[in-house]
Amino acid sequence: MTIRVMLVDDQVLLRTGFRMVLAAQPDMEVVAEAGDGAEAIEQLRSTPVDVVLMDVRMPRLDGVEATRRICAEPDAPKVLILTTFDLDEYAFSGLKAGASGFMLKDVPPGELLGAIRSVHSGDAVVAPSTTRRLLDRFSPMLPSTGKEPPRKELQKLTDREREVMMLVAQGLSNGEIAARLVLSEATVKTHVGRILTKLDLRDRVQVVVLAYETGLVRAGGGGAA
Repeated sequence: MTIRVMLVDDQVLLRTGFRMVLAAQPDMEVVAEAGDGAEAIEQLRSTPVDVVLMDVRMPRLDGVEATRRICAEPDAPKVLILTTFDLDEYAFSGLKAGASGFMLKDVPPGELLGAIRSVHSGDAVVAPSTTRRLLDRFSPMLPSTGKEPPRKELQKLTDREREVMMLVAQGLSNGEIAARLVLSEATVKTHVGRILTKLDLRDRVQVVVLAYETGLVRAGGGGAA
């Protein structure tokens, strides 16, 4: 099955580079390109797409708002945010808007291709090291919910599930969580699945967002007291 990809970036040279990498893959095809979010939304009305590679900073309509509008549609394609990290202050907002993950623009080609395939298959792409760096930097920018954070949602979870959720939010993979908690990787996967079901979350990205918003994990990567 061929993965239909849309490239959304205002830099033509970057789109050209990504297109060359993707065109060499037997299971991928670049079916559309856009120079900003507004153009991307317009093209999606007539072009079937499976995965959108979305830049953040663009003219007219930025990648965050474009992601929000795209993901709000029924049968929406998956969105993978591409960020320079050090410059983009909106990547976290992109995840909240519904993106299935993010990658750095200078990611090695093999990792980018793997991320596209993972997102297409329904998984979320949350690179552990960049997740911790990004959220440590930008989680203080989240709006305050008042004196008492909305932690009632987390009462649906067992103590072990909350522990697993905290480690997911810190960017650990299932294997790393298994080693930390002395569990099998299959058991960790089961816990993650139950967390998604109980909290009505789509993927690991939403787990990360909710963990920070509820105060389960604080800026700096540590668990809340």
